Amino acid sequence: MTLIDGKATATAIKAEIAEKVKNIVEAGGKQPHLAAVLVGHDGGSETYVKNKVLACEACGFKSTLIRYEDDVTEEELLACVDRLNRNGDVDGFIVQLPLPKHIDEQKIIEAIDPRKDVDGFHPENVGRMAIGLPCFISATPLGIMTLLQRYGIKTSGKKCVILGRSNIVGKPMAQLMMQKQWGDATVTVCHSRSITLKEECREADIIIAAIGQPEFVTADMVKEGAVVIDVGTTRVPDATRKSGYRLTGDVKFDEVAPKCSFITPVPGGVGPMTICSLMLNTLKAAQ
Repeated sequence: MTLIDGKATATAIKAEIAEKVKNIVEAGGKQPHLAAVLVGHDGGSETYVKNKVLACEACGFKSTLIRYEDDVTEEELLACVDRLNRNGDVDGFIVQLPLPKHIDEQKIIEAIDPRKDVDGFHPENVGRMAIGLPCFISATPLGIMTLLQRYGIKTSGKKCVILGRSNIVGKPMAQLMMQKQWGDATVTVCHSRSITLKEECREADIIIAAIGQPEFVTADMVKEGAVVIDVGTTRVPDATRKSGYRLTGDVKFDEVAPKCSFITPVPGGVGPMTICSLMLNTLKAAQ
């Protein structure tokens, strides 16, 4: 069993990006600039945005954080998006999700200039990705594809089961895994209503778990030698930890890992690659 180290891979990629940025700036080019809009004080979002700022520093990017309280109006947020769209110095930006209930997330996403949509959520980028045209690919699926490539994991012709059908992970992951220039695999998408979910998993060469249920994937669902990619990160109460919680994935790691040829841990697997992919998209936007 090989543990897929997302943290080490992300560190290596960020060093490669930093070298490219150094060469761009030395040649008289512009330093890439990523902006992030954060609404409210959600713990997960705070951590994620903080890590993005640190990643920008590691890559030699300029970064801007714009904060709003929970009571920000939809109009104020749309005006902020418009300003960032028109700001020639900002190459890419993200509006951190989830947003408060009174704001229409889709309306905010659609207001972002697709050329600056480094999260890859705008319908134009999603559509271009679906038919294999150049675009910004959503960060988590791009991170997973990068890990599979860097670890030399063969995907062509393999049976891949994706657990979850979200717009952020499940659907784009399925698109990439079936496309010839990416995964070139035979793809099955399972979700909470799938009757044969366990049987499908037992036949899979590659399982990508993004269902949002802690320790959902158990040993009896995984065949010997399978590759398991765990996208889940749920905070589970843990009195032994100083923070009072621990991060748990969608896979029951201790019992599943011995059966795998490759597996990602939580934390330290897919998570660091998501932020790393955002950096790759920002460099692409700047270029």
